[in-house]
Amino acid sequence: MSRTTLRIVIILAALSITGITFTQIYWVRKAFDIRENQFYRDVNTSLSNVAQKIFEINKTPSPANNPVSQLSTNYFVILVNGPIDASVLEFLLKTEFEKRNITADFEYGIYDCVERCMMGGNYVSPKKTKMISQFPETPKLNNDGYYFAVQFPGLEANILSQMGIWGFSSAVMLMVIFFFVYTLFVILKQRRLSEIQKDFINNMTHEFKTPISTIAISSEVLKDPSIVHTPERLLNYATIIQNENQRLKQQVERVLQMAQLDKEDVGLKKEETDFNQLIQEVVKNNSIAIESKGGAIHLKLNAGDAIVKIDRLHFTNVVYNLLDNALKYNQRVPEITITTSNQNGQLTLAVSDNGIGIPVEEHKKVFHKFYRVPTGNIHDVKGFGLGLNYVKLIVENHEGKISLESVPGEGSTFIINIPLGTNGKR
Repeated sequence: MSRTTLRIVIILAALSITGITFTQIYWVRKAFDIRENQFYRDVNTSLSNVAQKIFEINKTPSPANNPVSQLSTNYFVILVNGPIDASVLEFLLKTEFEKRNITADFEYGIYDCVERCMMGGNYVSPKKTKMISQFPETPKLNNDGYYFAVQFPGLEANILSQMGIWGFSSAVMLMVIFFFVYTLFVILKQRRLSEIQKDFINNMTHEFKTPISTIAISSEVLKDPSIVHTPERLLNYATIIQNENQRLKQQVERVLQMAQLDKEDVGLKKEETDFNQLIQEVVKNNSIAIESKGGAIHLKLNAGDAIVKIDRLHFTNVVYNLLDNALKYNQRVPEITITTSNQNGQLTLAVSDNGIGIPVEEHKKVFHKFYRVPTGNIHDVKGFGLGLNYVKLIVENHEGKISLESVPGEGSTFIINIPLGTNGKR
């Protein structure tokens, strides 16, 4: 799938999800309003019937106007023309509410004209989920007549609890959105991995093509019968074939090493090693490559205690990879400084160079497998993008940590901390 097609699919999917979300919100709100209005109608009807029965009990005439007044979303006041018995009122309220399937908790209070206060009330829970023995204070009505008040605490929660199908559909919609976002994340991740794999294949093809071509040319030269008369030339081309073959072997071994690390079966053979001595050996073996570029390596092996329990072969490769990067990613005469020191019971190794540097946003990415910092030409610096990932995995398998400090144009410093002595994993 092309980048443009993927972008269009993502945009259309996002618009679809957004449209469905707003539609769902609209209909849920609409359903809530309908249920709320139905609730108000049922409550008004029930309270009107209660008032009529109280008029009949007190043998007083019914008023011409509706005795029920709604002062707020959950507070109702009902005017009556006489005193009210609390037990009778509660019975009438329960009966009328049950007729219309009103299951919301409610509390009522009766206005005492003599005491000029609300009294004789109670909290009623049809579902018997909550009972309050003492009726909480209810707002008063500026009226000297007889009246009682009813209010419904937690009204919105009660209405929402009756909207089961809408709650279920909303939960399903949230699940759909979650899986859409997750799928989108997986698609983008797979696409990124696909691009990385493609870059790796391109790099690997380039890395293998050069030595193969060199070996092929050298082989053709060796087919010339007259070459036996020039031993120096014969030795030269034989050496070229040997070197290029060794180069191919190293590249294949590097790929196989990463495949082994992927299986989490590193198979480390740890032994107590003088790390300062190991660094000196690696530098000695790389001296020709350094001198060929006119550069120099400065050693500051300040670690008084440099004995660590490590896999000597793998850590030799770690130091070699750091030196190799310092040489490859350098447009000037290489100046490399290797420093060791002891800090907090650990051995610290710092490899600094004066290379091209790495932007801050790339610091974490350079340790990812196959990742290479973009430079405009994928083959301007040879490699598979495996070196630093290998370094990180080996360091972490020794219970160590690696970090990077770098400024573009000024160089980079890779810092490795590993436990001293025999603290590492066996």
